[in-house]
This record gives sequence, C-alpha cells and structure tokens, in this order.
Amino acid sequence: MSRALPALAIVLALFGAWELYADLGPVDPLLLPPPHAVAQSLWDDRSLLWSNFRVTAGEVLLGVIVAAVGGLACAVAIHLSPVLRRAIYPLLVASQTLPIPIVASLLVVWLGFDLAPKLVIIGLVSFFPIVVTTLDALASVDPERTRLMRTLGASRLRIFRLVEAPAALPGLFSGAKIAVTVAVIGAVFAEQAGSESGLGHLVQQAIPQLLTARAYAAVLILSAFAIALFGLLTLAERAALPWAHEPRGEPNR
Repeated sequence: MSRALPALAIVLALFGAWELYADLGPVDPLLLPPPHAVAQSLWDDRSLLWSNFRVTAGEVLLGVIVAAVGGLACAVAIHLSPVLRRAIYPLLVASQTLPIPIVASLLVVWLGFDLAPKLVIIGLVSFFPIVVTTLDALASVDPERTRLMRTLGASRLRIFRLVEAPAALPGLFSGAKIAVTVAVIGAVFAEQAGSESGLGHLVQQAIPQLLTARAYAAVLILSAFAIALFGLLTLAERAALPWAHEPRGEPNR
C-alpha cells in the first residue's frame, strides 16, 4: 500500500490542477470539462457507460488473446527459420506504419460492422509488441546452454522445449503488457470507424452532442481498464515466472 502512495499523490495533484484550470482557465468547459463534471457523468450515465464498456472489454480481451496466440506462433516460426525471418519480419515492421483510421474504414467495408473488423484492428496493434519482445527473449538465451544440450545429443525440438521456450515466457508477458494498453486504443479506432456500440462509439456520439463530460468519462474507464489489465498480467507473470523476479545477488568483490 505504501508503494502506491506516491503515485496516488501525483494523480490527486494532477486532478486538482485539472479542476483549477477547468474552473478558472480560459478553456470552455464544453472543450475541457472539470473533473467533478466527469465524475457526475460517471454516476448519471453509469448504465450507458457500463453497457458500452462490456462491448469494448469483450473486443479487447478477445483481440489480445488472438494476438498473443498468433504472435507467439509467429515469433517461434521466425526464430526457428532464418528464411521466415527475412521474409516476414520486414512485413511486420511495415504493418505498424499503416494509418489505423484508414485501415479500420477499409476493414469495415470488407468485413461489415460485426466483431471481425474490431478483432483485426486490435490484433494488428497488439500483435507486433508480442512478436518483438518474444523474439528478443528467444535471442537472449545463453548460447552455452544450447551448446551443452547439443553436446548431450538433444534434438532441436528438445532444445527449444527445455531451454528456449522458458526463456521466451518473460518476453511474451512483456509484449502482452504492452499489447493490452495499445489494444484499448485500437478498439476505439475500430468502433469509431463503424460500430453501433462500445465506448469508442459512445465518445464519437457524445462530442458532437456537446456531452464532453460523458466522452471524458468513457476515456477514464478505458484508461482504468487498460491499467487493470496491465496489473493483472503483472501479477500473473509473477505467479507463473517467480524465478524471473528473484532479486539478483550482490556482485562478488
């Protein structure tokens, strides 16, 4: 609890500064509503926000799971095949340069307004960090360990299963923690490109109707959701990989 106090103090200070600036500053409240107005919207619009949050949360969770499975498989394939690395890795990098709003609009035209285009967009933004961090973890394996396994007659598959795969798990978790934060942004873009529900759709509707406090309330919920997912993955990583978080010993003198 004491570790969270500095962060909590900073958050409260930021909200206090926001309240003062919104109340006393030159910005119109319709453009920047004060925190108390956003809090009021969180309460008054709780049913609307909750129903749309469930839609977005489902899209994000499913999209991240698809990205994690696909990203892990892609990272392993690239790691095991230099040919695939030369062929696929540049395409993965290029995929991150695509303007998401344009791609989202095209996917809606191709796939309709159902779940499919949302999953593709969320997977597109979440896939890359999972692949990159997993590949880096696989590449960081101590070559002495793999050399020892070869000396003992271990097959390539056995070396991967016993040495490389465990080493890849911290990278997979690191990529997943990055992915859940960007997945929320991807879900908003996807919903704004074409959707009948979700917090991204709600934000897009609220701003033209001058319901800015409602839009900010939706953004706060999205931020809290991403932070919660990040925290849950951190706890899951500590539980699944306790050896990766053991304190390092003091260097010998």
